[in-house]
Amino acid sequence: MNALKKELGRLRLRVYDLIVKKRDGKELTKEEIEYLVKEYIEDKVPDYQMAALLMAIYFQGMTFQETKYLTRAMIESGKVIDLSSIPGIKVDKHSTGGVGDTTTLVLAPLVSSAGVPVAKMSGRGLGHTGGTIDKLESIEGFRTELNIEEFIKIVKKIGLAVISSGSNLVPADKKFYALRDVTGTLNSIPLIVSSIMSKKIAAGADAIVLEVTTGSGAFMNKYKDALTLAKIMVDIGREFKKEVVAVITNMDEPLGFAIGNSLEVKEAIEVLKNEGPNDLRELCLELGSYMLKLSGVVNTNQEGKNKLIKNLREGRALEKFKEMIIAQGGNAQIIENLNLLPLAKNCTTIKAKEAGYVQRINARLIGEGAMILGAGRERKDSRIDLSVGIVLKKKIGDQVKVNDDLMEIHYNEIKKLEEARERITSAFKIGKKKPPKIPLILAVIDKEGLREYN
Repeated sequence: MNALKKELGRLRLRVYDLIVKKRDGKELTKEEIEYLVKEYIEDKVPDYQMAALLMAIYFQGMTFQETKYLTRAMIESGKVIDLSSIPGIKVDKHSTGGVGDTTTLVLAPLVSSAGVPVAKMSGRGLGHTGGTIDKLESIEGFRTELNIEEFIKIVKKIGLAVISSGSNLVPADKKFYALRDVTGTLNSIPLIVSSIMSKKIAAGADAIVLEVTTGSGAFMNKYKDALTLAKIMVDIGREFKKEVVAVITNMDEPLGFAIGNSLEVKEAIEVLKNEGPNDLRELCLELGSYMLKLSGVVNTNQEGKNKLIKNLREGRALEKFKEMIIAQGGNAQIIENLNLLPLAKNCTTIKAKEAGYVQRINARLIGEGAMILGAGRERKDSRIDLSVGIVLKKKIGDQVKVNDDLMEIHYNEIKKLEEARERITSAFKIGKKKPPKIPLILAVIDKEGLREYN
């Protein structure tokens, strides 16, 4: 017993020393970071001490070397997926999150239809940002919880599968993220980098395309912070022998029109039918062109875009989505009958009270409103309603008249509607002058450097 107390005392003393070291702005060593990650996932470091360390990192930051060591320690906390048995160069895609971010639902089958294998692990939504896995589970019978052997088998057969990240993939990130979520340390760049890149590298892809969002609906509200985040992730990828391209995109308004799980599946199907909102379509073509280029299927981005546009027009991308639904146990009839998706019991519209032009749509307020309706999770254990959400009828720059519909609200509970209404309505700002158009793609960072478009 005395020996145990002595060991616990030594542990606390060392962790205490590392907290103080980082609090004072000093650099942690590779061994110290490995020790902290290992001891924490084995429940040998209490949450209150790790919370103090996370807060110290939030304020003091981490050097590039520290971030690399943390990323490696998190990768090594669990299983690393081996995708080498799947022919071809595997290219993964990740978004830092946003409102109406339906890209994976369109992009995965679109890229796969061009002959690039897509073996993707995705997550669930938290807060005002939606999760791909929740959206796919709007499809009756669709299985997202597959073991790795079954996952790889499906990708080999049809070239595409999207599943939920398993508990063995970077377990350290799950513990760290849960603690960051309740301690106000989510928006720390080194912690974001290590969280994202550890999962992407452990998932086994050969190359990675990152969509880094910025604006009111993104974690990185400021463009300069998004640039910093993107550059570090590209550099970290290079350290792990992965080619990474980061595309910085504007999330000052929701992407597309639909916000909510089944509503976003419906919109994704519309885009795969070569219809739907232009911004979602154009972003998927842009991201997809980089995925094709990294895979070696095309030599230039324009060649990649042309190939993807052709596949949309000829229905190949839609057919690939159907193949994935069938392979993962879902009801593929939803493609022809969208009413088979979960539908909310009620729908009401929010109308414009003045004429003019839409100056702003605060994406965060829209996302938070959808979360209050039940489309998202305030906590990780919250249950979500797959049927509810918001469909925008106007976007920034559109002209509106008095009583024009600004959006539809799909809801099941009147109490939640009333709670969400003021937040959602206040997201729109209408003025007399038409605002300047802000490009969707703001910048790209790759091995050739930074290219800005704003």
